[in-house]
Amino acid sequence: MQVKKKYLASSSSSSTGAIAGRFARLLAAPVIALAHYRRRKPHKHFFDIPEVDLRWFKRFSMLELQVASDNFSNRNIIGRDGFGKVYKGRLADGSLLAVKRRKEERTQGGKQYFQTTIEIASMTLHPNLIWLHGICMTRTERVLVYPYMSNGSVASCLRERPESQPPLDWPKRERIALGSARGLAYLHHHCDRKIIHRDVKAANILLDEDFEAFIGGFGWAKLMDHKDTYENTTVSGTYGHIAPEYLFTGKSSKKTDVFAYGVMLLELITGQRAFDLARLVNCDDVMLLDWVKGLLKEKKLETLVDPDLRGNDIDEEVEQLIQLALLCTQCCPTKWPKMSEVVRMLEGDGLAERWEEWQIITGDIIRPVELSEPR
Repeated sequence: MQVKKKYLASSSSSSTGAIAGRFARLLAAPVIALAHYRRRKPHKHFFDIPEVDLRWFKRFSMLELQVASDNFSNRNIIGRDGFGKVYKGRLADGSLLAVKRRKEERTQGGKQYFQTTIEIASMTLHPNLIWLHGICMTRTERVLVYPYMSNGSVASCLRERPESQPPLDWPKRERIALGSARGLAYLHHHCDRKIIHRDVKAANILLDEDFEAFIGGFGWAKLMDHKDTYENTTVSGTYGHIAPEYLFTGKSSKKTDVFAYGVMLLELITGQRAFDLARLVNCDDVMLLDWVKGLLKEKKLETLVDPDLRGNDIDEEVEQLIQLALLCTQCCPTKWPKMSEVVRMLEGDGLAERWEEWQIITGDIIRPVELSEPR
């Protein structure tokens, strides 16, 4: 009888323990599930971007992009910018991608670049603006996915092309000038909220297989709230392309892009970098704009035009593009043309009149017409 009582007591204790264990597991299940969800979705708050519907963009998995880029192999690096390295990738269906990857994304600059790019992409649609194909986010990385541009950037075609690749001929350069001008005019004048790019340069003009121009690099862009000027305490952009008054005052406007576009035109004409310390070897100006003006005044025209273009009968066309570049970068910002006016002048309407007016007002002795003289 004593043994039976002990057995019953033991059985009762075991039953109570089992019930308590089940109850504890029931209580723990939601906690475990919540922890598992948070572990899998730590980045959700990064996507709380106002007025952006992320369903517009494909959500790539990191594994998918690792496979596409051969685990982000150095062999697949096709570029670098302020956000990170850019890799060529190929999906299982054979389509090509440009994968822009950034680690250590918790820095404010990287987060802002990522969010601005997505916000701008969600509100722009134009044949001369690069479109954002998709995004990827992990606990340690942010990734932007774009269509692959087989001819790289204008900068790479001008200065980094392999010998097997022919140089950019003049018709392609004219098409690039017009296409990028149309893209900027769309940002400035036709978006619901006007956009300042703030980093217009040859490296941010991408070229597809037909050498059509696509403006990229929107990480430093700014949305305008129905004002002509945006006050900013930190100057963004690339040295050599930054308008002087923006550099000194921190006030950017649509005209800031006009100046940078003018410098980009000079890159197209000369093949030179906007800022290049190597020019000091010949005691030349490091700033491309100053270098060009100096050559025009000294009539050293044979040095100005890209060697890849010399020998072609394009003097008149080069002259006109130089005139436009100088109008976009003249000393008085209030006299800079709007991008919509730049497009019209590239299409053949009003450049001669605008140039003559500028010559009369300034009395400037720079006359690119002398390009037509024999070299």
